Amino acid sequence: MTENDDERREDLFLGRWERRDVARAAIGLGGVSAIGGLAVPLSGLTQVAERGFTGEIYTDGTYLVDENGDRVTEDALEFGTRTTVFPETNPGASDAPTLLVRYEENAYAPPTELAFTVSGYAAYSKVCTHAGCMVSEAENGTLVCPCHFAEFDPRSGAAVTGGPAPRPLPQLPITLSSDGYLMATDNFEGPIGPGGE
Repeated sequence: MTENDDERREDLFLGRWERRDVARAAIGLGGVSAIGGLAVPLSGLTQVAERGFTGEIYTDGTYLVDENGDRVTEDALEFGTRTTVFPETNPGASDAPTLLVRYEENAYAPPTELAFTVSGYAAYSKVCTHAGCMVSEAENGTLVCPCHFAEFDPRSGAAVTGGPAPRPLPQLPITLSSDGYLMATDNFEGPIGPGGE
């Protein structure tokens, strides 16, 4: 350390900043802001990383549960809303996240399989068919994948309406159990995620 460095430190401490000190501080703050600005969008890019589970995600009689493991009742959603649900038997499987949407019955159009809906509910895999990211956004009723902005219409069988996805999200056949809970009647009607042509 030189005497010059000591004087400089004293100048900074006493509030005497040179132009280069201001520039350094601004660059430092800019770098921190840039890193922080990237953290938020990157946190939404939850890609399915583990594909260790190889069995069927849903089977006939599998209850749909919320993030707390509670079974989903018929009155869980208002019309025009959505949530993420899981199979009660395999909630941690990488392909398990399922989008549950609710619309008036007459809002659904082909290729929605109406026999797979109940009380206005339809369920689709949450795993995007393009790159396997989780479809987690919604814009004017359209489901949007945050990775590459594939868009799906849940009222039309989760058909692709924009972006790079090659096919719709597969639909899950659901019904209402005798005790008032939503449950699957089979597995998804198509392959989950990318590569399932």
